[in-house]
Amino acid sequence: MHSVTLLTSPQRPQLEASLVDAVRNAWGGGDAVWLAPDEAAGFDMKRMPGNRWDVWAECQGMGVDLVITPSEGRRKKMLLADMDSTMIQQECIDELADEAGVGDRVKDITARAMNGELDFNAALRERVGLLKGLDEAVITRVLAERITHMPGGKTLIATMKANGAYAALVSGGFTAFTAAVAEALGFDENRANTLIASDGVLTGDVGVPILGKQAKVDALEQITARLGLSEDDVIAVGDGANDLGMLARAGMGVALHAKPAVAAECDVRINFGDLTALLYVQGYAKDEFVI
Repeated sequence: MHSVTLLTSPQRPQLEASLVDAVRNAWGGGDAVWLAPDEAAGFDMKRMPGNRWDVWAECQGMGVDLVITPSEGRRKKMLLADMDSTMIQQECIDELADEAGVGDRVKDITARAMNGELDFNAALRERVGLLKGLDEAVITRVLAERITHMPGGKTLIATMKANGAYAALVSGGFTAFTAAVAEALGFDENRANTLIASDGVLTGDVGVPILGKQAKVDALEQITARLGLSEDDVIAVGDGANDLGMLARAGMGVALHAKPAVAAECDVRINFGDLTALLYVQGYAKDEFVI
């Protein structure tokens, strides 16, 4: 059995009942269940349709995300999340680079690395090297003035934790940012890279080993083993190429507003919804959300 979810942006809810019924009738689905008025609805069906991606593309043209997941084990017991451009709306290193006067150069490297065009570890070392000489106090200012949380993140974590789940933030960014974001959003733990500073100034070096693509997979393995969970119990979310390993291994891997090369590798793609979409695809209705 498979569960189908259709959803739109919470800021501009525009899900039409006629679309839900058209997809349900075409695929021989069961009764439609509205998870949130005008925003999210779903139904169950017995077999995967052959025209899944054709219908998905049509829905995308209407501003609607369409997701199909196995019905069994739909509600997950652990959230494993990327930070930059996933739980927050920025790339932290790009914001630091702006402060250092090398913003355009670093942003170009970041974009190419996140789309899988560059080796992540080498790209990180190059970008951190460009921050050499930046006052360490700038990190606190960037956190306060330039970092904003992705809509729906706090609700996602609070709702899953209220239902017994564990939340881990695993980033290729930096601990100076993940510690603050994890505390603000309610994560149980966080892992990231360490910016090296001396006498209050960034040295241009990053701590080793670098937390990259494999480290996120290692975190998935280590945390699930520690908690006595299986990888199928995990919903992972990210947007960049260094997230692909954990997205592929998790029971449900979600590409959230992801780079094209990343979205192409994932069955669950959220382009219009915010982080509460991860609740809808697990079958949560809006009246179950913990705000």
